[in-house]
Amino acid sequence: MITLDKIRTEMEQLLEAEKNLRYVEVRADSLEEALADAAAQLETRPILLEYEVLEQGFNGFVGLMKKPWFIRAYQNAASLKNTAKKKKGEDILTGALEDDGKPKDVNGLFFVRHFGSQINLKVIPPVGKGVPVSIDDVMLQLKRSDTLSIEEDVVKKTVEKGSDGEYIPVGLYSHNQAGDASFYVDISADEMKAYIVATAPAVGGAEISSDRILRMLDSQRVVAGINKEFIDTFVDTPVYDTPFLVAEAPAPVDGRDAYIAYNFETDRSKLRIKETESGQVDFKELNLIQNVIEGQPLAQKIPPERGKGGKTLFGRYLEAKNGKDIHIPMGKNVTLDADGRTVLAAANGQVLLVNDKITVEPVMELDAVNIKTGNITFLGTVIVKGNVEDGFDVHASGNIEVHGSVGSSRLEADNGDIVVSQGIMGKDKGFLKAGKSLWAKFIQNATVEAEEFIIVHDGIINSNVTANKKVLVQGKRASIIGGHTFATEEIHAKNIGNSTGGSETILEVGFDPKAKKRNDELIESQEKLTKELDEIELNIQTLQNQKKVRKTLPHDKEESLNALIARQSDIQAEMDEITSEIQELQAYLRELKVVGKVSASGMVYAGVKIFIRDVKEEVRTETKAVTFFYENGFVRYGKYEPPSEEDAKRSPDGYSTN
Repeated sequence: MITLDKIRTEMEQLLEAEKNLRYVEVRADSLEEALADAAAQLETRPILLEYEVLEQGFNGFVGLMKKPWFIRAYQNAASLKNTAKKKKGEDILTGALEDDGKPKDVNGLFFVRHFGSQINLKVIPPVGKGVPVSIDDVMLQLKRSDTLSIEEDVVKKTVEKGSDGEYIPVGLYSHNQAGDASFYVDISADEMKAYIVATAPAVGGAEISSDRILRMLDSQRVVAGINKEFIDTFVDTPVYDTPFLVAEAPAPVDGRDAYIAYNFETDRSKLRIKETESGQVDFKELNLIQNVIEGQPLAQKIPPERGKGGKTLFGRYLEAKNGKDIHIPMGKNVTLDADGRTVLAAANGQVLLVNDKITVEPVMELDAVNIKTGNITFLGTVIVKGNVEDGFDVHASGNIEVHGSVGSSRLEADNGDIVVSQGIMGKDKGFLKAGKSLWAKFIQNATVEAEEFIIVHDGIINSNVTANKKVLVQGKRASIIGGHTFATEEIHAKNIGNSTGGSETILEVGFDPKAKKRNDELIESQEKLTKELDEIELNIQTLQNQKKVRKTLPHDKEESLNALIARQSDIQAEMDEITSEIQELQAYLRELKVVGKVSASGMVYAGVKIFIRDVKEEVRTETKAVTFFYENGFVRYGKYEPPSEEDAKRSPDGYSTN
């Protein structure tokens, strides 16, 4: 049954909800923009808004007669209630916690105030191990000379349970209306702040309640920025004859401009030298290059924010500026992702800001590689106009071109060529490895590997050189003297070895150098394991004989025996795998169809050792203009065969062997 009391209760709840309901009036070019602006002002999301259209907008015709939308937007009452509840819970939680999140101890508080003709009590319970309010202290303040009556039961209940932040009437006093405290409202010139200036009550006069302050603000037409917390603070601890802030209107907040968030260091002076694990600085690792790979995100444009409009105390809307948009600074070899905001690398290389534009440089040019540059690691091509000094490394994913010389350094071009205009002086420490081919004026005391060709102008001296295709030494002084030279297909030079003997000169062709190297490594491992296995089997036999004689072994020797047996089993399994791989490699090397050749247009000196496939030939006497080849299981001597015209002209782009 619907009663009058029930209707009254529902009406009161509805009026209370409407009282708390906030709204803003917004103009914008579209309804979506208007809702977004309103949501920003009401600190909520557009989906939680309810709105009414005051003036419907019109897009116009070819830019004419355009009309903005004008709406009044409200936060959904249910979401408003949830927001308030959540905020209250957060405030309580924040006040009850230390900075580290642990509960803090707060003593209970109470306030006695005289409003109208009533005595009012407000009690805040303690937190944690805080001291509760003493009823004796409360009663002492309640009983003063003008007190007429006190409801002690209500006082006791309020002290025990608290008053939930409200003032509870607990008695009456002899009220002298002429002595009531008075105050007035002072509003700032910009209509953004409201203060009250109060005069203390006389004996028997009433103090200022929050309701009185709210009514006074209402009479002054203050509708925005009223701060209930400030008002409650004044009521609890009044401040007289001094302006006290009770309302502060929300000022407009301009939207933040768009900006670029970089994923790399744009200030090169902030790039730091790498440290070793022990904390020492390695001055060869200057860490100056910021490598990126194709498709890697380099930066992102953070879009501008909408301004958040404000209000004066009287509800007058204050416009805020929206943030300014910016163009994305696109340089070379970069592209935009599908989102239109993320900058991606379009190539491997070094990311830089060039003229304030995001750029990926696939080619890195250096005057030299030395203490000023440190070691170089680059996802692209490296061009060194001078020398690569002793002890410094260059590692590139593309080509490496050195216009000067290379010392006892390490150069690796993972997927490209290496070109050294003035030669390689490795000093028995230099190492160069090309993912394709290598060109040099000369190679001396270095280890050089190439997946395709090694082409040298003057000579190869006391070096270990390996090419998966051909080694071509083609200049006027083109000689191979000392060292070990491998090529799967052919080796060409003018002179091989020297007349004075000295260093041993070994040339090998007709097989896969990598496969042979792996085969040699496996054979070496097999020999070491065989030696270890022999020692283990001898030790096992000794311990087993001791066990037969003594029936048992001491605990430590029993453990040693078990460990030896386990290791014996592991070695046998490992040797089985090695033997199987050796057999496969040797079968592959035997079946290799490449017929290797070694050719010299000048002289091949006595003492030179030539291996073609598995057959060795040691040159006994000097031989001129000769080509060595494999036939019917023997190394044969034939008429000199020059390299093909294509090989003779082979050179990298932009490089001359003159």
